[in-house]
Amino acid sequence: MNRRKVLVASLVIGAMGCLPLAHAADKGYVGISMPTKSSARWIADGANMVKYFNEKGYKTDLQYAEDDIPNQLAQIENLVTKGVKVLVIASIDGTTLSDVLKKAADKGVKVIAYDRLIKGSKNVDYYATFDNFQVGVIQAESIVNALGLKNGKGPFNIELFGGSPDDNNAFFFYDGAMSVLKPYMDKGKLVVRSKQMGMDKVGTLRWDGAVAQARMDNLLSAFYGKDRVDAVLSPYDGLSIGILSSLKGVGYGSPKQPYPIVTGQDAEVPSVKSILRGEQYSTVFKDTRELAKVTVGMVDAMLSGKQPQVNDTKTYNNGVKIVPSYLLKPVPVDKTNWKKILVDSGYYTEDKLK
Repeated sequence: MNRRKVLVASLVIGAMGCLPLAHAADKGYVGISMPTKSSARWIADGANMVKYFNEKGYKTDLQYAEDDIPNQLAQIENLVTKGVKVLVIASIDGTTLSDVLKKAADKGVKVIAYDRLIKGSKNVDYYATFDNFQVGVIQAESIVNALGLKNGKGPFNIELFGGSPDDNNAFFFYDGAMSVLKPYMDKGKLVVRSKQMGMDKVGTLRWDGAVAQARMDNLLSAFYGKDRVDAVLSPYDGLSIGILSSLKGVGYGSPKQPYPIVTGQDAEVPSVKSILRGEQYSTVFKDTRELAKVTVGMVDAMLSGKQPQVNDTKTYNNGVKIVPSYLLKPVPVDKTNWKKILVDSGYYTEDKLK
């Protein structure tokens, strides 16, 4: 083969090698806005979405705002300027995005609220999340079962913690839990000695474990000098770790003073290890791989001119509209099933949890 033919052949092969990349670029540009890297679950969410979008031929731009609202607003505005076709947003504060989403809509950008509902904007096309009310139900049921309340045992002392008041999910978690716990409170089988109830009293801004720890310190000091706290409703693992640190500080965790039943959410590694040590009692697993797949499927359908799959068109009213949603099922995890749920599914390796 002469040099000219070799050159032509090389160019043809090179062009063929570029075809998949050109096709990927043509399929669409997706902006992903995550709230923070301080929680392992958000890192997993971002990584999973990038992986599945890339597998389907989409270009992605993943941004983390580190729980800074102006930073998230600037990042989203920048993604719109860069020309993304779709925004996938897990908001820090779901009430602050109306103006930037209006700018996105004016440029024809579609928006999916990811995990957390975006409030007060008509420019939210779909919502992908877990059944957040059911998360609270699962947390409360673990308390009910561990204390033997269904068998008539009690009364027991319980304290309640809520998530961040600027996160719509926190209210669903709390309401779901209270739907289970309130009947036992009404019968006197569960007693909130502090009388602190309702999200206005028990909310924990930015899901901050240090804030939860400080509040637990105050509760123990003010209401549990001689009395024992038997259960703590915690909506998130990061809060649970802080709550447990507070309990350890006043002597819980000994044979004479065992830990209360402490719940959690997200099956983060430190909390799973805590469960295996007999400290935290339970958590709620939300498989972020599945949530990422659902979200990617929604985007792929929209950009292909198809109708995204949803399974809820009634629950999530953002104050302006009911946002069509896809809800995934959360799963309870404790000492009895952690290996089956977390390891056998391939979410974690067993070594990582030891």
